[in-house]
Amino acid sequence: MTGHGYESGRLNLPFVGISTFGKRPYVEDWSSIDAHAAILGAPFDFGTQFRPGARFGPRAVREASTLFSFGHAGAYDHEDDRTYLGPSVRIVDIGDADIVHTDTERSHANIETGVRAILKAGALPVVIGGDHSVNIPCIRAFDGEGPIHILQIDAHLDFVDERHGVRHGHGNPMRRAAERPHVTGLTQLGIRNVSSTAREGYDAARAMGADILSVRQVRKLGVAGVLARIPRDARLYVTIDIDGFCPSIAPGTGTPSHGGFLYYEVLEILQGVARAHDIVGIDLVEVAPDYDPTGSTAILAAQVLLNLLGFVFDARGL
Repeated sequence: MTGHGYESGRLNLPFVGISTFGKRPYVEDWSSIDAHAAILGAPFDFGTQFRPGARFGPRAVREASTLFSFGHAGAYDHEDDRTYLGPSVRIVDIGDADIVHTDTERSHANIETGVRAILKAGALPVVIGGDHSVNIPCIRAFDGEGPIHILQIDAHLDFVDERHGVRHGHGNPMRRAAERPHVTGLTQLGIRNVSSTAREGYDAARAMGADILSVRQVRKLGVAGVLARIPRDARLYVTIDIDGFCPSIAPGTGTPSHGGFLYYEVLEILQGVARAHDIVGIDLVEVAPDYDPTGSTAILAAQVLLNLLGFVFDARGL
């Protein structure tokens, strides 16, 4: 192995060291972010309507991400004949937004502050939740960033307007997004079966620019057919609820729904949009690791995020 650089410095195996995302550098000072992408944890789950636990998602996903972080020069994919996330791609982990227990508005404001700091630095924000309500401050932070289209992968529509005065829970984020003038439309994939959103919510979503497809509809259309439905020049914000996947591979979530996507179905869509669109923001939410003693849900989340980042920066020529 001599001559390949493997014998110099520390071996730094995945199970060694501090679990930042991908074992990337930690940046504590949000005013000094210098990177292509910055990871922010949003360990907030007070918006849940059923099982809590997504507050532990960021830690679990970070730890799982070390599995793919052997310190070699990027990740070579023989199928694509590409090296993804090579040394030219700078990714940092800026830690977590501060969460104030029982206080949704202050917690959301702290998440928004983190996303705005990443955007100010010219980096791609990648937020790990937390329940899906953390998307609300993420989208709010883009209010000065030009028009965006949201690509949502999820079992649930999340388009509830208000329920018993609650407007910022995890059933509301896509409704709150659609109300924003800088959000031009939504593509909602994987929506299926019994839903937390009533029929009027679906009608409102379509009236406000949403294209809604179930898992079976996505499979019937195929990847190319789905990609063709997204506006050609749209700048995309990608929000991934882990319950969009089938609970047979992602049981660690608060509201599992059978009949979900399998890994490559989502991966191929993400690869396609990364090649065709400017990806301006990402969040991945609803990983609740205590419901999955195998840890495979967190591994899936980390693998999806790392691959998506690889696709994004490969498409950007890095």
